[in-house]
Amino acid sequence: MATSARRDACPAIKNLLLLDSEGRRVAVKYYTDEWPTNAAKLAFERSIFAKTLKTNARTEAEIVMFENNVVLYKFIQDLHLFVTGGDNENELALASVLQGFSEAVTLLLRGNVDQREALENLDMMFLCLDEIVDAGMILETDGSLIAGKVATHSIDDGAPLSEQTITQALATAREHFTRSLLR
Repeated sequence: MATSARRDACPAIKNLLLLDSEGRRVAVKYYTDEWPTNAAKLAFERSIFAKTLKTNARTEAEIVMFENNVVLYKFIQDLHLFVTGGDNENELALASVLQGFSEAVTLLLRGNVDQREALENLDMMFLCLDEIVDAGMILETDGSLIAGKVATHSIDDGAPLSEQTITQALATAREHFTRSLLR
């Protein structure tokens, strides 16, 4: 009983959506059974995209009530980011998730935030979603921490240091140094 009371007190995320400029999926994660089938999920995505399409959420995040859900969203270039919570959810908590999501995507795509880059780095987009929310519970909202964790997961040891991000290069150097000490 105490565990469920604590769970109810924590902000809960229903889904995180990263859609393109036509409302198609780039990377999405659902954390509730409110949309039990893929068809229901696609219908929700089309509906929320159509509802928010005419707004200008490029400079600041916007908020809308939609089908008994609080939805915060922001557009960056041709990507549309959405965070959905219940109708009684704390909007500030949802806004911090959206801000962290937005910052992490911008950092991971090195400022070149567009659909092509997101699709080419789809593994990092899904890792980003996983670092932010797990089973509907918010894990992290700091964009630079999220991007750093994702970057360390996606290090390619065979890539030359000149092609790695600073975080990746430092992690690679640390790993090589640790290996040399253990020999």
